[in-house]
Amino acid sequence: MISLDLSAVRLGATAVDKTDAIRQVGRILVEAGYIEPGYVDSLLARERVANTFLGNGIAIPHGVPKDRGMIKQTGVAVLQVPDGVEWNPGDRVHLVVGIAAKSDEHLQILTNLTDVLGDPAEAARLAHTTNPADIGTRLSTGAAPAKPAPEPLPDDLPNHFDAVITSPHGLHARPATALVDIAKGFGATVRVRHGNRAGDAKSLIALLNLGVESGATIRVMAEGADADAALAALREAIDTGLEEEEETASAAGSAELPRIDWEGPSIAAVAASPGLALGPVWQYQRGKIVVAATARDPAAELTRLDRAIEASKRELAELYLEVKARTGAGKAAIFLAHAEFLADQGLTDRAKVLIREDARSAGYAWEQSIGEQAKTLAAQQDALLAARALDLRDVGRRVLRMLAERIEDEPKLPDTPVILIADDLSPSDTARLDPALALGICTAAGGPTSHTAIIARSLGIPAVVGAGDSVLDIADGSPIVLDGNSGTLVLIPTDADRANAERARADMATQREAERRACYQPAITTDGARIEVVANIAAPEEAGRAVEAGGEGVGLLRTEFLFLGRDQAPTEDEQTAAYTEMVRALNGLPIIIRTLDIGGDKAVPYMSMPAEENPFLGERGIRLCLNRPELFRTQLRAIFRAAAHGPVRIMYPMISTLEELKRAKALTEEVRLEVGAAPVEIGIMIEVPSAVMMAEELAAESDFFSVGSNDLTQYCLAVDRMHPVLSRQADGLHPAVLRMIDATVRAADKAGIWVGVCGGIAGDPRGVIILTGLGVRELSVSIPSIAAVKAQIRGLSMEQARGLARRALACSTSAAVRGLR
Repeated sequence: MISLDLSAVRLGATAVDKTDAIRQVGRILVEAGYIEPGYVDSLLARERVANTFLGNGIAIPHGVPKDRGMIKQTGVAVLQVPDGVEWNPGDRVHLVVGIAAKSDEHLQILTNLTDVLGDPAEAARLAHTTNPADIGTRLSTGAAPAKPAPEPLPDDLPNHFDAVITSPHGLHARPATALVDIAKGFGATVRVRHGNRAGDAKSLIALLNLGVESGATIRVMAEGADADAALAALREAIDTGLEEEEETASAAGSAELPRIDWEGPSIAAVAASPGLALGPVWQYQRGKIVVAATARDPAAELTRLDRAIEASKRELAELYLEVKARTGAGKAAIFLAHAEFLADQGLTDRAKVLIREDARSAGYAWEQSIGEQAKTLAAQQDALLAARALDLRDVGRRVLRMLAERIEDEPKLPDTPVILIADDLSPSDTARLDPALALGICTAAGGPTSHTAIIARSLGIPAVVGAGDSVLDIADGSPIVLDGNSGTLVLIPTDADRANAERARADMATQREAERRACYQPAITTDGARIEVVANIAAPEEAGRAVEAGGEGVGLLRTEFLFLGRDQAPTEDEQTAAYTEMVRALNGLPIIIRTLDIGGDKAVPYMSMPAEENPFLGERGIRLCLNRPELFRTQLRAIFRAAAHGPVRIMYPMISTLEELKRAKALTEEVRLEVGAAPVEIGIMIEVPSAVMMAEELAAESDFFSVGSNDLTQYCLAVDRMHPVLSRQADGLHPAVLRMIDATVRAADKAGIWVGVCGGIAGDPRGVIILTGLGVRELSVSIPSIAAVKAQIRGLSMEQARGLARRALACSTSAAVRGLR
């Protein structure tokens, strides 16, 4: 534990405003040798995306995780402002405790701070003391007048430890999900106590209802055979940090634009995502979901509810992977939390009671259960935790759609660019937006740290939030300016406003526009090597969008969209129609159709798949298809029928042995002859280490390889890519993964076949260079990434790429790879 150096305590200070106070405490940290001067800006950056006010006149400014390299050593400084300084409207701070933390050595000081928070008289004494030792002693040792030990509460458990929650937004959805996931791995009863309330550590809703804020002390308790192991695992998780660095929102008000003094009447909102938009308003209204109030057959309703919940879990798994591929694991992690809501036993139990005892329909019962829990969350005093009610309603609505009798007035965005205005947007709403059509987002409610705001930033959509209900009265089609840097909505822009907006937008969009203009040009390096850039798609309408974005074909069609969210498998005709629509939309460009990859993180109720101890090592991908040949044959017939309309390639997922590939090819050839179709190229996904080790033998039986870097990373590093704590370690640029890709390419070159990559690293700027240098000839990426990836390749030489690839292969960690220049 560290002690507070009294030389880092300044008494009797005055501060003009919060920024001035933070700069003063930052200077103390610099003078004490704890930080480099640049870290002061990091303290201010944290303040723009998180509220560091703890209560009782105490604030704890600290920097953003990415700047920890500017911390020389862990240290704490205190600025005492007896007259106080306004931190937030209505919040006045007298003790500014600046923290520079390289590790967890400062946690005891935070624990002592939370003790002060519960003692207003002690906080007032420290705010006006003239002896720095009073502050030093109190924060270093927690010494205060002795108080009687708290009486145990009825829900206390014998084994426990106390911990300070240092996540910047407290125990909100994502860190709480991490705790729940760990607690569920043990048989012991595990509870978390905060103040005089305790909740089940295996229930996400119960943890959120505790209202644990940043800096708060919690007690983690356990009872049972493996209680000690559970507590040890939970302590380690809390000590190492439950919040991924990637999750921390970037500063909403970053200086991408010079500040503009708008002339027209405006509304002051909260800046949530930087950028500027000029365009017509479109008021977003959700469709009304109508459910029956009662039902005659409770057993049937219970089955309907279970199926809807399971199907929603599958949807969330798909959405997680989609958002992760586009924006990273941190931004996508909210959908892991959404899935955890659906695993909450209390939520489903309440709905099932209404079905059994009150003869309610599944839809009505679920709606009531969600509504009750959302109201409890919304009543939290902490605004961030209260905002999680929106997440819960988002999850509830996803299930409810599957239980609906009908959906009225289903919203649909126009096919022209608009500025979207809504009372609030759920994370699911935002994740599905097309940045080409959603110029900007304005919500009446919400805050800059909401999951909606985080996703908007990751998509590059300018956004303001908390604008008030008056924005809901703006007529559709009204031209407005949305300034995501200053948090301003200009309602009636003047000519000068329009000119300023256009000029700023032009400056911001120059590079982006250049990429779009050149999107149809081939991706040829400066020394003449061509890399094909194609699209990953998962729906018929995306094929045309891929071509418009400059895609040279489709490198991965995920056919699971046809099988999920329904009560029975799609027919041959249904599949043929969908595949044919996409083949025709590509107008002669090739499409790689991956055969069904169900299992692991994707399952469907109508297949009656048995429960597996570890589904990722069980019946998934090609194994499932070979074990259910009629399902496989139906899909293959549909693919061959669609191949009559354009160039189609077939790709098998999860090939792990040569025997699997030969069996799949034999069955495919039987179906081809039955249909009377021409031969097509057949390739395999390289996703497991055994496929890499057998690459030479597999190459002899294949026309091409496509590396699924997401799964290859998972199996190579033995890290579940959806694990809420460990997923940050599943980095596709880890040297072990890159060496596997290198071995795959060398085996393919020897056999004279080509290699593509269709995982997340294919669209990563660093990954593009390294994969190109390794000899990968096709990159399959998300549609919005196509133009940028092609532009990057055109500015690259193979000599540069090969040099970086060689250095990457020689690295020992993914951090070292990402640090290469």
